[in-house]
Amino acid sequence: MPENVMKIEQVLGIATNDGHDSANPPHLTYMAMHTDPAGLSAMAFRELTGFSPRSLGGQAASMWMQRFAGAPTEVWFTVLPVGWVGEWHESPARQWVTALSGRWWIETADGQRLEMGPGEIHWGQDQSTIGQRGHRSGQSGDTPCVQLMIRYTGSSGCEVSWPFTVKSEATT
Repeated sequence: MPENVMKIEQVLGIATNDGHDSANPPHLTYMAMHTDPAGLSAMAFRELTGFSPRSLGGQAASMWMQRFAGAPTEVWFTVLPVGWVGEWHESPARQWVTALSGRWWIETADGQRLEMGPGEIHWGQDQSTIGQRGHRSGQSGDTPCVQLMIRYTGSSGCEVSWPFTVKSEATT
């Protein structure tokens, strides 16, 4: 494995338990991309926490839910063609991105690179970067990558810089 490829110890976006223990709410690991103090894009593993049991209404049983603070402004479905590369660019908005099918990758200015597949969750917030602006991203493999993006208002300096807690810093 090349030195700059991140090692994923846990699959991103997979619940940590079967959801039946009310004293042990699940949490989900995701990758957060941000602008570090030096002005470079960087990545770190984070966790979605704070799930509580709620029903959708009617006779639906409760399930674990976690509401994300903030106002979604756009929902996009994207298809990255085979071989697609997005050269250096910043995240256009604070956004959740998850692959629905296929695979894609992100490379940050600090030299880290991460490949993600279906169900793996990414939070993008690399605004106001310097030097190589933002990050590179691209499609991996021999099938297009279909993604769901949910964009939010605000950019750098927004009140929710890290939507959830730190799991561990990215390692090389």
